[in-house]
Amino acid sequence: RAFSLAQEQQGFVTYTNLVDLGIDPALARQWYQRGRVERVAFGVYRFPQVQVSELDAYRLATLWPAGRGVLSHETALQVHELCDVNPDNIHITVPGRYRPQRAGGERYILHHADLAPEEVTFVEGIPIVTPLRAIAEAIDTSVPPHLVAQAIGTARRLGRARTSDLDRLEERLVAPA
Repeated sequence: RAFSLAQEQQGFVTYTNLVDLGIDPALARQWYQRGRVERVAFGVYRFPQVQVSELDAYRLATLWPAGRGVLSHETALQVHELCDVNPDNIHITVPGRYRPQRAGGERYILHHADLAPEEVTFVEGIPIVTPLRAIAEAIDTSVPPHLVAQAIGTARRLGRARTSDLDRLEERLVAPA
């Protein structure tokens, strides 16, 4: 059962996943000791039999904060292929009151927000903010305006958001601060 779930999650399983499946999480430590899984982060294991994907780092980023992470900001722009942004770190949003206490988050930029269900979508099963939310986040942060404009244009061309919503974001982008 754990392997079946891992196949849906780019090879990853967490302690929480195992508990949800009714499997004693202590088994993961045994699997690790026997070389059946790799320990990739606190409470996160990967079955090496599952082929590595270019999305592995993103899946791990969402699982690292106890499965509460959602790809966001510049990372979401990149994954949605909306503009030529190339973030140095992976941006993830976690619930507003959640404060991860585990090691391994050095490669992530954490943002805190309580996302509404309609602000989250999935790319190959990985939670990610919608293109519209990603563009709004870009306007509110340090993403260069020409990249935000490119993201709006791409979203418009590909039909990734309603035209009226994109028009509102475009007005925010060009409005004086």
